[in-house]
Amino acid sequence: MRILSLILVSFILMTTKAQHTLYLFPGQGSDSAIFSKMNFPDSFNLKYIELPTPEKGEMLPEYAQRFVSQIDTTSHFSLIGVSLGGMICSELADMLKPEKVILISSAKYADELPSRYSFQQKIRLNRAIPASWYRGGALLLQPLVEPDRNKEKSTFKRMLKSKDKVYMKRAVDMIINWKKETYYSDIIHIHGDKDNTIPIKNVNPAITIEGGSHMMAHTKGEEILELILQVLY
Repeated sequence: MRILSLILVSFILMTTKAQHTLYLFPGQGSDSAIFSKMNFPDSFNLKYIELPTPEKGEMLPEYAQRFVSQIDTTSHFSLIGVSLGGMICSELADMLKPEKVILISSAKYADELPSRYSFQQKIRLNRAIPASWYRGGALLLQPLVEPDRNKEKSTFKRMLKSKDKVYMKRAVDMIINWKKETYYSDIIHIHGDKDNTIPIKNVNPAITIEGGSHMMAHTKGEEILELILQVLY
């Protein structure tokens, strides 16, 4: 009888995991390749989300609302987001109440962003910069600000080059003007202590990655996957 009970419990657990869908949101300058070092078990159903170009003047809460229709809330699901993708997940968490919400190299609410963003809210200089400058500027500055990306230089360069210039400008504007004041209490925030884009001094992470940069979802993907699985299981 005990053996039959154990078999039944194992079957239920396997079935539950098979029905668990992970929605993975990339960052502003990345795509699904940011998760390519994370080899999730086959028991998870993976849904890689693409970030469309925001409408002119669209803010993060409205932008996040666009993804609600892509998420099946009738079965077990969790959200995982990197950088801008994590901010979107933070917004969606308030709307959908997923089982788990995991942010990587991101911010749970506006106060975790560097002060330069709140400064730019006031002067609006970013809106005067031509859209064509954003992608070129990112290609130039990314290796300097986050030198860790040079371990996977071709991947990060390819992802950035694939981005539409209007998308880049409007995505930056959404981040600068994000005004979220609170966050879903069950968020698991994974952050690197060498993140120069969103410095850890501004953040209260649940898990700190030693030597982790803003690009660590890819450069330390195997290590982060182990932590994610511990959270999910």
